Amino acid sequence: MKRIKFGRRPLIKLLPQEIYPVNEKIREPELRVIDENSQMLGVLPTAQALQMAKERELDLVVVSPKAQPPVAKFLSYSSYKYQKEKEARKQKALQKSAEMKEIRLSPRIGRHDLDIRLKQAEKFIQRGDKVVIIVMMKGREKQHADLGRQILETFIRDLSQLIKVKFEQEIKRQGGNFSAIILADKS
Repeated sequence: MKRIKFGRRPLIKLLPQEIYPVNEKIREPELRVIDENSQMLGVLPTAQALQMAKERELDLVVVSPKAQPPVAKFLSYSSYKYQKEKEARKQKALQKSAEMKEIRLSPRIGRHDLDIRLKQAEKFIQRGDKVVIIVMMKGREKQHADLGRQILETFIRDLSQLIKVKFEQEIKRQGGNFSAIILADKS
């Protein structure tokens, strides 16, 4: 009997590609055509535009498919595709998404542990991340809700003495826990 292996398949990430219809893949009957020198040639039948592109040894690429009629241009498709991919990579590099970092406290936390978590929160906020501060209350601690809120307020007050912060979400009680979301105040 042959043994069957069960495992994880390798994760293959496919990047979303913007596909521009090129040459014979163009399905529109008419196109607004622009030549390689950015001169408008007017609205032409697709067959005639393809013939003109072949004569110039260039590709006919639809650069604006949503226009009426779609806009096509004579150019080298490979260099055009490379430029578009380069722009997309540049845009992706410029985007910085702020991460959510979580700091958990408890009503019984010691002063030293609180100081360590303050330093962590300061580091996260200086990096530009959002920080979720949670005071987790268990069992009978839930009966002393004022103590949990007080610890959270003290933590935020101490943190605001180190670095300028603002609330994204004010202190809120969720079940037996208190939480708040803070981030750097850039004003």
